[in-house]
Amino acid sequence: MHGPLDTHNRNTERFTLRPFRRRDVEPLHAAVVESFDELHEWLPWANKRYSRLDATNFVKDSTRAWKEGRAYDFAIRADGAPDNHVGNMSIWFTSRAFRTGEVGYWINSSVTSRGVATETARRILEVGFDEMHMHRIILRIAVGNAPSERVAIKLGFTKEGVLREELKVRDQWLDHSVWGLLEREYRQHLNRTPTEAN
Repeated sequence: MHGPLDTHNRNTERFTLRPFRRRDVEPLHAAVVESFDELHEWLPWANKRYSRLDATNFVKDSTRAWKEGRAYDFAIRADGAPDNHVGNMSIWFTSRAFRTGEVGYWINSSVTSRGVATETARRILEVGFDEMHMHRIILRIAVGNAPSERVAIKLGFTKEGVLREELKVRDQWLDHSVWGLLEREYRQHLNRTPTEAN
């Protein structure tokens, strides 16, 4: 891959994934506040003091990171509701030399348990393997976050191990499981029948 990703929209059956824009600040802030009870358990930045300024700074850094090719943050929007923030889906290289990347995401709690993460993460895997030419993509999931583990399994990831006390969230050290997906496994998973893949 040469240069940053193209900024065109990436679509799924129900959603549009696109780069963040300045007008996303308000919907992003509202979604974080709405989802606080779920997010604060796993993510260090999700706290009760999360403000409009925090959302503004995120959007600015996201735009800068995209231009510099450091990371690609996608705002998720549902078809027919373009002003409602469904969640974030991000992908970045952890090693360009070895073509390894990582995906991270969060979904607005108002739409969880509806297959949003699986559907949009599957589209981001396509970006990683087809557009960024990654060889391997990982997910790091806090131990105990069962919904995210189910997403990893549905997408064909293999649990590879546990990073002990990797991240501190509100004075508590969290272990994270590491899940990996190789390009050839991704291709094989794509070729499975819908029944096999669910």
